[in-house]
Amino acid sequence: MYIFRKAYDYLQDLCFVWYKEVLNMAKDEGVIIFFFVVPLVYPLLYSWVYNNEQVHEVPVVVVDMSHSSLSRQFIRMCDASPDVKISYYAQDLDEAKSLVSRQLAKGVYFIPPDFEVNLNRMQQGVVSVYCDMSLMLTYKAIFQTAQMVSMEMGTQLKTRMAGLYTAREEVVQAKPLDFEDVPLYNPSAGYGSAILPAVLVLILQQTLVLGIGLAAGTARDENRFRHLIPVNAPHYSRTLPIVLGKFLCYFMVYAIMGTWLLIVVPRLFNFPHLASWQSLLTVMLPYVIACIFFGMIVSCMVKYRENVMLIMVFVSVPLLFMTGISWPQSNIPGYWQGVSWLFPSTFGARAFVRLNSMGATPADVLTEFRILWVQAGAYLIIACMVYRFQFFLAKRDLKKYGESAE
Repeated sequence: MYIFRKAYDYLQDLCFVWYKEVLNMAKDEGVIIFFFVVPLVYPLLYSWVYNNEQVHEVPVVVVDMSHSSLSRQFIRMCDASPDVKISYYAQDLDEAKSLVSRQLAKGVYFIPPDFEVNLNRMQQGVVSVYCDMSLMLTYKAIFQTAQMVSMEMGTQLKTRMAGLYTAREEVVQAKPLDFEDVPLYNPSAGYGSAILPAVLVLILQQTLVLGIGLAAGTARDENRFRHLIPVNAPHYSRTLPIVLGKFLCYFMVYAIMGTWLLIVVPRLFNFPHLASWQSLLTVMLPYVIACIFFGMIVSCMVKYRENVMLIMVFVSVPLLFMTGISWPQSNIPGYWQGVSWLFPSTFGARAFVRLNSMGATPADVLTEFRILWVQAGAYLIIACMVYRFQFFLAKRDLKKYGESAE
């Protein structure tokens, strides 16, 4: 009977903490914004901005110093491509740079005076490409268009000078080894399909940590002491029910928000979504649990509620790079890879992208799956230790000042 009575007391305390946390969450505008408004609206805005995936008709200025038939052919072929539009002609490179500096053009094609002469002498012709590197997509469109046109013109010139007699011989001469270019895991070769899946996983972690941090900051501000646990309340006498009660409140919210972020949004904007909901649930369950306990630890480490916003917003971009999605994992220094292992988003993003974008099975992401469960268990233990320490500090201050900590 003693064991059942103890279990009943624990369950009663857990439910009370859950109930109070739900009420506090409903009354805090900041928590509502980060728990509901941001996860609902921000992914839609971000996905809508990058939904076109690619840029087309990028304005380019041409400096044609050759004024030859081959240079005009190069310009016509570039202008005929879907990604580049020849918008201006300049007399020299300085005038072209002026147009780029005024953002009237995004790049420059410079054709030297000896362009056709060198080609007719069986020498290599050169076309210089200058790009505005502030925008990756425009740089890609300008450079790749010039590259593809130069390759096509080179093929035509080789075919003409080969002295062949049949069309079949010309085809073989132009392309001795036929191939088909099939982009894997990103059919549109777009920025959104490549990056946004990892961004959605990161948004889940960041909004969760921000919401938990604001909730803890509000509780700390309302308390006369600097700690967030009302030690004189009867249902706040045990550490584990407090941690699990708060966890259930946050998990209740992010079971819905996680479904919206990781299942609904990719389908709304037609991003790659190859995984079944069962596979995603298998991996994302430990990820959400680890994020909740991680957020509870962070909330106890900051003194003011505004600090958690500054910290998490500051680390958002580094965390995205450290996932290995937007930057090759092999190029990340070992020290920073070790730092990235502290955050659930690192392994959550890798697992989600492999499942949903690359068509992997849960067995293929078994390493990430195990690490996420290890993080969930470790952060649960650390959260209990941190909250227990908060008990100690609150009781010490209560004894010192002889006041109520409610």
